[in-house]
Amino acid sequence: MEDATGFSELGTQTADYHPDELPPDAYLTVDDVQKQIKRSRASVYRYANTDLDILNPPYDPDRLNPEVRRDRDEPLQFHPREVRRFAQDILGLNPTITVQPSEETTTQEILKSILAELRAIRQHLESQ
Repeated sequence: MEDATGFSELGTQTADYHPDELPPDAYLTVDDVQKQIKRSRASVYRYANTDLDILNPPYDPDRLNPEVRRDRDEPLQFHPREVRRFAQDILGLNPTITVQPSEETTTQEILKSILAELRAIRQHLESQ
């Protein structure tokens, strides 16, 4: 099965590229996992390898293992490969896990237009 994480599309390959590292918006949230494996939010939390006493419990092949967290208040995030592994090996599903860039927000649109204006101003100043 081909890897659907789309590293080249996200532009994350660099000289110090690590295959398991993704940009922050490429990790899946609980809601994303819920949609991908078609289970309830409560089920995703039951499947997740979490412990009240341990912030980052050791890897458990029978559970859905979240990424390492620095603080208990951080939301759970899952690597797309881990979600696919869990869905195939434990749930017996064969989902296609895709990582799509986040939708363009109004802020991003405004920043792009500002950048375009700045480039036009620079070009005008250089031509004088």
